[in-house]
Amino acid sequence: MAVAQFAVAQAVNVLDAGSLLSAFGALGIAVVMFAETGLLVGFFLPGDSLLFTAGLLCVPGVRGSVHLSLPPVLAAAVVGALLGAQTGYWLGRRGGRALLARSRAKKLHEGAARAEELLGRYGHAKAVVLARFVPVVRTVLNPLAGALDVPVRVFTLWQVIGGLVWTVGLVLGGYALGSSVPNVDRYLLPLVALVVLLSLTPIALEARRARARRASEGTPS
Repeated sequence: MAVAQFAVAQAVNVLDAGSLLSAFGALGIAVVMFAETGLLVGFFLPGDSLLFTAGLLCVPGVRGSVHLSLPPVLAAAVVGALLGAQTGYWLGRRGGRALLARSRAKKLHEGAARAEELLGRYGHAKAVVLARFVPVVRTVLNPLAGALDVPVRVFTLWQVIGGLVWTVGLVLGGYALGSSVPNVDRYLLPLVALVVLLSLTPIALEARRARARRASEGTPS
């Protein structure tokens, strides 16, 4: 039995939402949400596509690798995301910049720069909510908010609001699409690819704006 479980664990692709859901179900959702939003090592995990795919797989009649139940999926997503963000914040209070400095991941440092820019441009409340919808940024903003001494009450209130909108919105979005489109399982892979593409759009737009700002600052007046 132990050998079989080890073999399953070895076969899981942590970058693939379907593989994670097949292996771990709702528990896997909670763990991924916690790691992606609370631990700096979780920046590469597929949060958006995992939530959307989980919603699709809750629809009765959808033929996926696993069938899930909507209430446990919603509960797992919300609990994992909210506890993860709060844990990341407290880690940041206890030395978030030092932890970030020890990482050699380029994407992580780029995400930290974007997170700090969000906090400066939009203020604490709006930045904490917006970060939920930007991959990598949602991983680093929470510890960064702690390191920058964002007030605990402000952070907690807005991370809860942002976390609920992000998790519940994506899960119910997948569920609604699966319920309204006949034989949606035929298009599962293209739909997940579309969600991933849309989740990367804010990063692309922000990078484009950053290049435009640098070009403008470098242009002689």
